[in-house]
Amino acid sequence: MKTVIGIFFTMLWSSAAIATKIGLNSTTPLLLATSRFIIAGGLLFLYIYFFHERYPWPKLNEWRSLFLLGLLNTTIYLGATFWALNHVSAGLFNLFVTTNPFLVAILSWILLKRKVLFMEWIGMTVAAFGLLIATWPTITGGEVHVYGLIILGVGMASMAVGSVYFKKVDLKLPSIVINTWQMTIGGIILIPITFILEKDSYFIKLDPNLVGSLSWLVFVISIGTMLLWFYLLKQDTVKANNWLFLTPIFGYVFANVFLDEPVTIFDSVATIFVVIGLLLSGNIAIHPVIKLFNRFRSVSYETDTYEKGDRL
Repeated sequence: MKTVIGIFFTMLWSSAAIATKIGLNSTTPLLLATSRFIIAGGLLFLYIYFFHERYPWPKLNEWRSLFLLGLLNTTIYLGATFWALNHVSAGLFNLFVTTNPFLVAILSWILLKRKVLFMEWIGMTVAAFGLLIATWPTITGGEVHVYGLIILGVGMASMAVGSVYFKKVDLKLPSIVINTWQMTIGGIILIPITFILEKDSYFIKLDPNLVGSLSWLVFVISIGTMLLWFYLLKQDTVKANNWLFLTPIFGYVFANVFLDEPVTIFDSVATIFVVIGLLLSGNIAIHPVIKLFNRFRSVSYETDTYEKGDRL
């Protein structure tokens, strides 16, 4: 079940860059990001405190942690990545997501005393090598923008710190409550930053691109996918971030379908390496698949034997 949730989460997570790229046709990046967080946070606030009054309000000692999570996971991480998508491709963005497993593994080892197994390091290395293959044409083709890469790097580092911090503080609040305040606080902090950085470049067009992009980012990514993310983080911080190695693979497929970006032989080879890396690190559990296959064979054999005996 965890494998299914992990793969489903990665599919949805990788679609965020595509939706953002589409939305950037109609507005500026930070305005799009701020609108997403304020709308999503507002809807979740109404849901948990007006329609379902059983959800608790954070206690006084929990506000500091919620503020830091909002700053790290929303304002800095998502604000930086939205801004960077003005300068880098969706495919390159999804590649940078895969730096997180290494950062999280190191931070978890230092701060959480979580021992990173040798096979987990091997799995991450194999997956990273596959992703290097996938992006080699982009790197050698001179399409890399240093400014965009620096912003992406800041964003990814913030996400890694936020993931480890979430595990360390271990808030005793429901995931939906944490997500509500994380996005609301992060969105509010982003408002003055958006005004300062985009006051001269601001524009907005209320067209299908903007409506479709915001709808997907709010309901599917900010609400649905983030709840899956918190679930995976609570199980194991390192393994949760290892799922991000699959992000570029789904990202390339979605970019091909929705943005007409080609899927090359490099992408296909990279997919093989990434899947092998996830198997080695223990993220994809192959034993349940084998058990299901054996069970299917057993049922088929019994049915076949029964039919032969029935004919006799």
